[in-house]
Amino acid sequence: QVQLAESGGGLVQAGGSLRLSCAASGRTFSSYAMGWFRQAPGKEREFVAGISWNNITTRYVDSVKGRFTISRDNAKNTVDLQMNSLKPDDTAVYYCAAGSSVVLGQYTYWGQGTQVTVSS
Repeated sequence: QVQLAESGGGLVQAGGSLRLSCAASGRTFSSYAMGWFRQAPGKEREFVAGISWNNITTRYVDSVKGRFTISRDNAKNTVDLQMNSLKPDDTAVYYCAAGSSVVLGQYTYWGQGTQVTVSS
């Protein structure tokens, strides 16, 4: 089992950048695929980015490709999401998730979320 805690959210103007971080507890962090999801008010939660346990495979939703970058440090038990060129449509609560497969999109454990607000 793994516990996840997000940080780094906040208020930023359109065009700006934020870096989200997710700290994981547990000695098996390096065996999990990790992902970031988001949920905007009135909308369903959507996948944003994912990374395999060995840093080889990444996935992004089309709307963030070229703007967001996911990375992980297995020695520090962290996974980050660098968000550049932010748009008001990126406003949402962002969640970190851990699971078995980034390719299949299988995530089991979730953090509490961190709010990202992008003003126009």
